[in-house]
Amino acid sequence: MTVAVSPGAHPALVLNADYRPLSYYPLSLWAWQDALKAVFLDRVNIVSEYDVTVRSPSFEMRLPSVVSLKSYVRPNRTPAFTRFNVFLRDKFQCQYCGAPVDLTFDHLVPRSRGGMTTWENVITACAPCNLKKGNKSCRDIDMWPTQMPFRPSLNDLHRNGRRFPPNYLHDSWMDFLYWDTELEP
Repeated sequence: MTVAVSPGAHPALVLNADYRPLSYYPLSLWAWQDALKAVFLDRVNIVSEYDVTVRSPSFEMRLPSVVSLKSYVRPNRTPAFTRFNVFLRDKFQCQYCGAPVDLTFDHLVPRSRGGMTTWENVITACAPCNLKKGNKSCRDIDMWPTQMPFRPSLNDLHRNGRRFPPNYLHDSWMDFLYWDTELEP
């Protein structure tokens, strides 16, 4: 099938040389242009293709939907302390009221009282709860999180991330995602 290919359409799932996604959350995806460039530079193998072709005057090629790196990239052993990963650890909900919207951070020990911006002191909070707590401690205002903050493992983040799949998952990707989930007896 030949169609006009828009720049944001037809991303390629990027797998490491061991055929695991480089990252699950966010899912490791490349724009089709980057995937083609990597193919031409001989950095990836094409594992699966879309039913869409791109053409030039002298060349025609189906767009890759899944590519694997030819060289193994060692994954990080510990997750980075990022806004996304804190939200993912806390399952994208306020740790005080459970609201899934208008999310921000709260420091359990406020920064004005010497609290640090670390995994063990930062939680996800909705704006109203964060405003209500202000720069008080949980004890001062008797407002406690449903889950105390902790440094998550990659497995913790992967487990939580399975609850929030991307808006778009191509059929050709499914064989490479969630392969490490526990099977039902």
